[in-house]
Amino acid sequence: MIGVLFVCTGNICRSPTAEGVFQAMLEREGLASGFEVDSAGTYDGHVGEPPSAPAVRVAARRGYDISGLRARQVTPDDLRRFDHVLAMDAGHLRALRVLAPAGLRDKPRLFLDTAPQLGQRNVLDPYGGSIADYEHTLDIIEAGCATLLEHLRATSLTA
Repeated sequence: MIGVLFVCTGNICRSPTAEGVFQAMLEREGLASGFEVDSAGTYDGHVGEPPSAPAVRVAARRGYDISGLRARQVTPDDLRRFDHVLAMDAGHLRALRVLAPAGLRDKPRLFLDTAPQLGQRNVLDPYGGSIADYEHTLDIIEAGCATLLEHLRATSLTA
């Protein structure tokens, strides 16, 4: 079982979207049973809440149902449990490295590190922005998830 955890600030926009997109890709490829996919936030202010309404709407238009997800805060145990802890931006990466138990500070990495062709390292936060901002974020997340799956096929799935 390969564990993948996506992390953003409040776990209501970027990381639940990435969780939903990646899970859907795994299901389409018949690989879902080999993965544990989850998302969490570095901030506890939205714990228990569903993803933001615009994130849910934009995802649904592309066939992703993230409406049943609920925000939670990342824990030190998550860094032990998940094989891949993926931060949506550099601020999340710093927070994860501070939270990480000894010996695991280098485990978290940026989500887009496996997608250099996108020309950016951070997934911009659409929260409070326009629907176009959410659409753009979803574009980046879809491309990043596709590249992540390719990377995992080439490394984890063949090991």
